[in-house]
Amino acid sequence: MVKSFQQRNQPVISVDTKKKELVGDAGAEWQPKGQPEEVRVHDFALPELGKVSPYGVYDPTRNEAWVNVGTDHDTATFVVASIRGWWESMGRTGVRVSHL
Repeated sequence: MVKSFQQRNQPVISVDTKKKELVGDAGAEWQPKGQPEEVRVHDFALPELGKVSPYGVYDPTRNEAWVNVGTDHDTATFVVASIRGWWESMGRTGVRVSHL
C-alpha cells in the first residue's frame, strides 16, 4: 500500500512516540570566573514541571521527520494534534490529496 500511495503522490506517514522525559533545569551555563550559578546536575523529577511526551511524524517518501513535544497526556487527541501540526507545517507542501 505504501508504494501504491507514493506512486500516486499521496502522503505516507509513520507516527511514533517515545518514553516521557523529565522537564527540568539541569545543565550548565558559562559564568564569570568565581561566580558559578548553581544548577541541578541530575534528572530529579520536579513535580511542578511534569514530563513531556514527544510524538514523531516520519515521511518515508521525503525522508523527513517532524516532532511535537507536549505536556498533555498520552492520548489520541495529542496524536491527532501532532499529525495536524505536521500536515500544516510540512505535509501539504507539494502533495495532492485525493480520497479513496
